[in-house]
Amino acid sequence: MRSKRVAILVVVLLALVASYPLLKRAVISAMHHAQSKRTVEDRTREFAPAVRDRLRGDFDRVGVAFPPPRIVLAAFKKEQTLEVWVGQEGAMKLLRAYPIRAASGQLGPKLRERDMQVPEGLYRIESLNPNSLFHLALRVGYPNEFDRRQAKLEGRKNLGGDIMIHGGSASIGCLAMGDPAAEDLFVLAAETGLDNVSVLISPVDFRVADLPKDAPAGPAWTTELYGQIRRALAELK
Repeated sequence: MRSKRVAILVVVLLALVASYPLLKRAVISAMHHAQSKRTVEDRTREFAPAVRDRLRGDFDRVGVAFPPPRIVLAAFKKEQTLEVWVGQEGAMKLLRAYPIRAASGQLGPKLRERDMQVPEGLYRIESLNPNSLFHLALRVGYPNEFDRRQAKLEGRKNLGGDIMIHGGSASIGCLAMGDPAAEDLFVLAAETGLDNVSVLISPVDFRVADLPKDAPAGPAWTTELYGQIRRALAELK
């Protein structure tokens, strides 16, 4: 109950400061660094035994050793699901799918700060935050080169940032996964190594569906973006 009240207060606070970009950035940064200064290694040691127990059957089923050599986190907005794929390039196996507990915005890419959108595209995990108010957090490398190039062509600035995959059940512009899932993702990323973790965020699961007819119209370059996502998804079957 207490964690639920904290989550509601977080959303209210972010909404109140949404009109003040610098203040909002400061508040978000503080929330993601609000607890005692534990290290990534501290938190990995703390949660690794439980994570290994939770995932042991999944790793046995797919025939991949822990930690895996490579991880792809594939998040789908419409389906509100994040899939974890593990293995070698060209032979990835679906380890587990987690429900996304909260994500603001609608289908379509993130264009600017304060649009409340979760980005869409192919990203890396830049860093792990062991001291987030949202339990644990993985920082997504938004904006990427593609995002910056399109923004430059269109004269857009202030693209936003601080995009996280984190615990808890409330979020604005990030993916809230719940605390146990955040522990799994955090430990997997830490033990596999960030250089071996990639993130794919898609409006829908293009392997089985197209954009709904009532999806908001996006910029012309979303055709190119979604082509990139479709090609990346082709490996995850």
